[in-house]
Amino acid sequence: MSKIVILGAGAFGISIAIMAAESGHIVTMWSAFESEVEALCRDREHKDKLPGVKISEEIKFTSDISCITGADMVVIGVPSIFVRKVVRQAAPFITPEMIIVNTSKGLEDETYLRMSQVIREEIKDSPIVVLSGPSHAEEVARNIPTTISAASENTEAAVKVQDALSNKYLRIYLNDDVIGCELGGSLKNIIALCAGICDGLGYGDNTIAALMTRGITEIARLGVAMGARLDTFFGLTGIGDLIVTCTSLHSRNRRAGTLIGKGVLPDDAVKQVGTVEGYYCCKAAYGLSRKMNVEMPITEELYRVLFENGDVNVPLSNLMNRPSRHERETPLV
Repeated sequence: MSKIVILGAGAFGISIAIMAAESGHIVTMWSAFESEVEALCRDREHKDKLPGVKISEEIKFTSDISCITGADMVVIGVPSIFVRKVVRQAAPFITPEMIIVNTSKGLEDETYLRMSQVIREEIKDSPIVVLSGPSHAEEVARNIPTTISAASENTEAAVKVQDALSNKYLRIYLNDDVIGCELGGSLKNIIALCAGICDGLGYGDNTIAALMTRGITEIARLGVAMGARLDTFFGLTGIGDLIVTCTSLHSRNRRAGTLIGKGVLPDDAVKQVGTVEGYYCCKAAYGLSRKMNVEMPITEELYRVLFENGDVNVPLSNLMNRPSRHERETPLV
């Protein structure tokens, strides 16, 4: 039995809390919002993010971040844009033997750092394990069979996370390619936004299939250039996560993209849907691709739509009319 503290009371954090509590662990969830804590304690349900999912009385809620004291594992479950701020708040209470488990998917704006790199800048000694893969919280919390990866440079820490959170509904595989797992989990949100735009514009299944296939190609191209292994992008944290995010109605990225495709301004679409990781990640990924001199045409087209007032009808024509090439190009070209 472990003491697990989850920072962030969002949908995925709650789903992990439910899994951990059912496995007999002591679970505390922290939220920065006192009103959210009060509602969760009162209703034992997050009526906005996970309606109908009841939360066990064994799971505790607090707005006092010192609840981390004495924990065995600290799970980071806040949107990527808040990771540095929250981890900085948590750092004084974290000791080297605690395992930091990151579930946030994204790149930090301006620095282009992956979330584990952001965490490492704020917490110097604790092992970091990244959880990633096709795992909508709406299904994990309802015991729909799910498989994800626990990626870490510290195999012992990854095994502990695997043992602590795995059950008959959640199967966790080990992976030591942290770069690949994080990039796959982050950049797939960009492609999912594009899938939604295609849906909003009325394109068909052929278009979405082409988008996903070429999307994983450019994700892998950047990943390999940054030191990731190519095969990672054809596993759970690559094509697996891409499939679920591009095709599921649970996907906020796809829903936001659909609104944009129907003519809603990008900023307004994000406000309507809520946290849309692909919106923030696109800006960082575009900058990173230019810094690394890696060709990412889909990301570049989305960047123009989101941040340069580009016409949403133009990207597909630009992509379809690019110079002809061989499909089996090396990811390094």
